[in-house]
Amino acid sequence: MNPKLIFTLLMSAPAWLASCFNANKVAMTPHPSNTPADTTVNEQFYQLPAVTIDGETMTMEAYRGKKIIILNVASKCGYTPQYADWQAFYDSHKDDAVVLGFPCNQFMFQEPGNAAEIESFCQKNYGVTFPMFEKVDVKGSDACPVYKWLTDPKQNGWNSEVPSWNFSKYLVNEKGQLIAYFAPNIKPGSPEFQAAWNKK
Repeated sequence: MNPKLIFTLLMSAPAWLASCFNANKVAMTPHPSNTPADTTVNEQFYQLPAVTIDGETMTMEAYRGKKIIILNVASKCGYTPQYADWQAFYDSHKDDAVVLGFPCNQFMFQEPGNAAEIESFCQKNYGVTFPMFEKVDVKGSDACPVYKWLTDPKQNGWNSEVPSWNFSKYLVNEKGQLIAYFAPNIKPGSPEFQAAWNKK
């Protein structure tokens, strides 16, 4: 192995390990008032652009009127089997909800594949049919527009929590308002998620 690569890996290992151990530290961060104070539609959210895994540019407008669960996903992570959990959830809630998967390689390089490889992996191993998007950054200066909005309180109104690891989750309600952030270990059946999901 390239000595420079070994050195880079060793130097960044503490940060990786810290992120890994802290991945589940905050199981859920709800909206401060538990429900958004503003009952108007957040038009800014629906204008956010994204590129599908097939290369089509679109906006969140396509999901107006539905609850939206946004995940940063990876193919080589201990949480990868959650694809099956969220696919089952999507199958059961297609009329009123959608799950959006954003592949990301920022956490210990656990999503190395290209778009075709990621799409094939998801469909072959977990039967994923919920919308998938191109591989993006979900934190830092190069974060894609959707994640910049999700993690910037000036844009979403309250939240600054960035994904702590692969399969972190954000819940957006039917009016384009961010409701909660969930740590990677939270699944559809987790009490924290169910409480936020069923909140009126």
